[in-house]
Amino acid sequence: MQEDSARATNRWAALYVLCLGSLMIVLDATIVNVALPSIREDLGFSETSLAWVVNAYLLTYGGLLLLGGRLGDLFGHRRLFLFGITLFTVASLACGLATTQGFLVGARAVQGVGGAIASAVSLSLIMTLFTEPTERAKAMGVFGFVAAGGGSVGVILGGVLTDSLDWHWIFLVNVPIGVLVCALCLRLLPSAEGPAASGRVDVAGAVTVTSALILATYAIVNGNQEGWTSAQTLGLLGAAAVLLAVFLAIEARVTAPLMPLRLFRLRNVATANVIGVLWAAAMFAWFFLSALYLQLVLGYSPLKVGLAFLPSTLIMGAFSLGLSAKLVMRFGIRKPLGTGLGLATVGLLLFTRAPVDGNFVTDVLPSMILLGFGAGMAFNPLLLAAMNDVDTSEAGLASGLVNTSFMMGGALGLAILASLAASRSDDLRASGEGALEALTGGYHTAFLVGAIFAATGAALGLALLPSEAPASEHEPPGELEPAGSGEPTS
Repeated sequence: MQEDSARATNRWAALYVLCLGSLMIVLDATIVNVALPSIREDLGFSETSLAWVVNAYLLTYGGLLLLGGRLGDLFGHRRLFLFGITLFTVASLACGLATTQGFLVGARAVQGVGGAIASAVSLSLIMTLFTEPTERAKAMGVFGFVAAGGGSVGVILGGVLTDSLDWHWIFLVNVPIGVLVCALCLRLLPSAEGPAASGRVDVAGAVTVTSALILATYAIVNGNQEGWTSAQTLGLLGAAAVLLAVFLAIEARVTAPLMPLRLFRLRNVATANVIGVLWAAAMFAWFFLSALYLQLVLGYSPLKVGLAFLPSTLIMGAFSLGLSAKLVMRFGIRKPLGTGLGLATVGLLLFTRAPVDGNFVTDVLPSMILLGFGAGMAFNPLLLAAMNDVDTSEAGLASGLVNTSFMMGGALGLAILASLAASRSDDLRASGEGALEALTGGYHTAFLVGAIFAATGAALGLALLPSEAPASEHEPPGELEPAGSGEPTS
């Protein structure tokens, strides 16, 4: 009896360690937004190149999520989690010591690699630790709450550290946390691993898709400066298209593809991934551009920027604790998703009228509240829509596909909207507008296009996704099992 009790205690202690590692990674995605203007001023980034501080992380993180999960299956989840956290911690130290643009962007890319590996195996470790359905559900709830709450912690902590010390400390704070997580992992996480998955690692798929997205994003970010019809821009976009075609050819032929194309024959999976790209483009632009508007136009300190984001992140955290799941059980998938993206659309549209001398209560807070409700309401049904037609053994893969689409949509969408904002600002300055007026006008254009992305996602969800709530048990569709496939699913 005492042994069972000790084992249960160790399970929950191990969960809290995994949550701490997840918190560090999630926190890093939002803590940076508050410090972006300070980083820009200190290292001399342009308005468009500043997007690479975010995109370098998003591209490697999103591009390697699926590969990280596959490596965990092959080489052991604990081993890969430790490797990912260690790499993330070392890269955080490098970011904190960065004094040049290139060094910071490079270190952020390495951070994304470590974060992807650790995140990809975290859920697998939880599934191993908690085998009883009720306990597993509770553990997943705790993990989900920490992941959502990391956004709230990030915006506040980012403001405090940037204001009281400087922007370098938003990265250096990860170092002691990472060391603690590694030490506790060695003590608490089970070292015994299950049977390794069969098949090869699809390194070629990961390299080609990530390279394609990096080239496309680089072309878009520099489109204004080099010219949209210049040889560099068109050449990079052409190379990205070729690499994407090579990626699709690889995925169609390899025995253990990184992204099984057969899943996209399912309407819900395909639709959810397209919506994920559109929604992420709108959401990442919201975090990035509104932080710049608050600090560069309204003159907010980093701490005030963090506090301005707090209402929306708290609302998103509240939805992750169960409100979103209750809405899905009551109204199905289609209505909460469509309503959530509709609210996000209105929130972004309100930002298109934010003036140069804006007031927080009337010009910022309504948008933040609407975007918080919209994002909190839409995320859970989006994941459920992606997994609704998929066999239980492949639910994790379907979830990983949506997360990858979300990160890639965020990176490309942010690059597009940052370029649009810069182009519009340049045009307004050339026509005689003042500096702040031109800057604000550029942000208005980007917010408008972001609202169009969100509205398109809402329309697709309302038109194509199922209205009913997902069944707790269902038979997998026949088309999920390709003819002649006798391979077990990992």
